[in-house]
Amino acid sequence: MSELLTYLAGRAVDGLITTGSQWDASLHFELGFAEVEAAILELGLWPARYQRNRQTISCAGQMRLLRSRVVVIGCGGLGGYIIEELARLGVGRIDAVDPDVFEEHNLNRQLLCTMANLGQHKADAAARRVGEINSAVRLVPHRTAFCAANGPELLAGATAVVDALDNLTTRLELVSLCQELGIPLVHGAIAGWYGQVATQLPGEDISRFFSGAAKGVETKLGNPSFTPALVASLQVAEVCKVILSQGGTISGRLLLCDLFNMEFDEICS
Repeated sequence: MSELLTYLAGRAVDGLITTGSQWDASLHFELGFAEVEAAILELGLWPARYQRNRQTISCAGQMRLLRSRVVVIGCGGLGGYIIEELARLGVGRIDAVDPDVFEEHNLNRQLLCTMANLGQHKADAAARRVGEINSAVRLVPHRTAFCAANGPELLAGATAVVDALDNLTTRLELVSLCQELGIPLVHGAIAGWYGQVATQLPGEDISRFFSGAAKGVETKLGNPSFTPALVASLQVAEVCKVILSQGGTISGRLLLCDLFNMEFDEICS
């Protein structure tokens, strides 16, 4: 390890290690890319890809992100953007849970959907996309639907869980299981011009914020391209704060987003 640290320190420029040097170290020392990234951060240096994080996240915080595991339930409109942003943020492991394949109507808003991958599994597309973005991040695809039966296994050991579901019944099961396991949960939902976000920390219950039909209202209002991008970004910001134990989360409140009138409101517990 000391040889690796010396090797990396000798290649730092202005406190940064380029991706090329990171790859060279990985090959030279026969280590995984993520292992080399951890060594860089241990030195107080930065992988060059994160240099724009430095004024927002500490080096220790970047390490916490690398060592975290986030489970994303749903890889569609919200989930695709969530996974993209988590990978770029540097979360070390992402589990993507979704049984569905891409269909043509997904093209208007789902980041992971392209003409080339219509008919392919969303979770597999997420794994390919993350592989293209950040070699230090491992995405584990689960081509299955979350439910009360498989939930404990899917969520075990997670640092945080992100709700990108589209139906109330499964959402309530997820809320209940995260309560039982004591895992922070960041909820998001979208419909047309509207969205909502809530964070459930251990010991809390956000189920009181949910009501309506089993299938989300988005089936009636649809979803344009911009609503999932906004709500997903708010969710990822919440996940980042939960992992880093910094900043104020939306815990205890439901944030309502009305993009048609550009209004934001809160419902408090």
